[in-house]
Amino acid sequence: MPYGIGARVSKDEVFLHRIAVAAHERIANYWHMLPETSQGRKAVWNAVNPHSGRRRIDEAFPKELRETTLENEMLIRFKNGSTYQVLGSDNYDSLVGAPPAGVVFSEWPLANPAAWAFIRPMLLENKGWAGFAYTPRGRNHGATFFEAHKNDADWFVEALSARETDVFSPEQLDNELAEYIKEFGKEDGENRFNQEYLVSFTAGVPGSYYGGLMEDAERGGRICEVPWLPDLPVFTAWDLGRRDYNSIWFFQLPAGTRGPVHFVDYLENNGVDVTWYAKELDKRPYRYGTLALPHDAESEHVAADKSVAGTLRTLGYRDQCVVRRSDNINHDINAVRVLLPRARFDKVKCERGISALQNYHKAWDDERKVYNDRPYHDWASNGADAMRAGAVALHEGLLKTGLPSRKLVYPKLGIA
Repeated sequence: MPYGIGARVSKDEVFLHRIAVAAHERIANYWHMLPETSQGRKAVWNAVNPHSGRRRIDEAFPKELRETTLENEMLIRFKNGSTYQVLGSDNYDSLVGAPPAGVVFSEWPLANPAAWAFIRPMLLENKGWAGFAYTPRGRNHGATFFEAHKNDADWFVEALSARETDVFSPEQLDNELAEYIKEFGKEDGENRFNQEYLVSFTAGVPGSYYGGLMEDAERGGRICEVPWLPDLPVFTAWDLGRRDYNSIWFFQLPAGTRGPVHFVDYLENNGVDVTWYAKELDKRPYRYGTLALPHDAESEHVAADKSVAGTLRTLGYRDQCVVRRSDNINHDINAVRVLLPRARFDKVKCERGISALQNYHKAWDDERKVYNDRPYHDWASNGADAMRAGAVALHEGLLKTGLPSRKLVYPKLGIA
């Protein structure tokens, strides 16, 4: 499978031409996926080559090869029967129709990593291929993906910094660095420059809430193997995300509420009701302490006219606290910042949650050239919001630290 990382080397344009060739070598469907559909329209579908003044899709796919072009759907049907479509990987689970034979994931570190797990079996079945084109965005799934495949003989992997190409002179790069520092400040400016031009995985995500703290955890060996301690209760912190995404952190307090916090597990899914999560919890061998639920867990419309909290109570999960919604989200974010220096994360079981914390960042106002006071909402918000619920519950003393006498059993679910 092809795979590329680079700084200012027209990665998407390279893959456009790769698809143009593939679509005429094999009749099939081909997808070009950006993190969000609107980004795909701006960065690929409507993108103009500044050197030629032509749309990049017109250069890659001459109109003589096309049967139809659907602007609203960002879909091209070629005369030979193949199709090309620009999509958002944020809605990967809603894609319908014939599966693809080739997929390009552009700006992969900003995309939902679950999209690859969803699409990979389709490509395997179709004997297809995938390409990943991106600029690093800190130590997240983009970085681990690169490390996992850079020496894999089945993949072509290339990382090109601006100092390895002839796009910019050394003087231009020095000027760019100076401009970044002027616009964003020294730390954020250097991070953005190092990511955008030098292909740095160690620079923090611009505007990150927790990036530095997660880097400290990694350097300090606190992202590692964290064994579950059967003599202690396991607490859970929940988020009920948009489009029915739910995220759950599992954690223990081996030295009480003021000591280390061990995150031993993480669970996230969407499109299933609360009974599915109860079953998943019961499959695990844990003795559960308090469930820290978000403020909307008591909303009647959340789960088939019954609140999530109420449904969980009927299923036997009665030890709950509903975390109040702060008037100032930054207060709750600060609770997480206080918690993270004493947190340890199981590297394997919590991998997706760790990536969410690394990628959670402020929204950038491009007109005013400042960060907004509110977080940017994307796939990383779910795990970060669940962590906030746990941090606030811990800070406000809402967790009961006594050990349940036994592992709970839920006969209503048919679980032994």
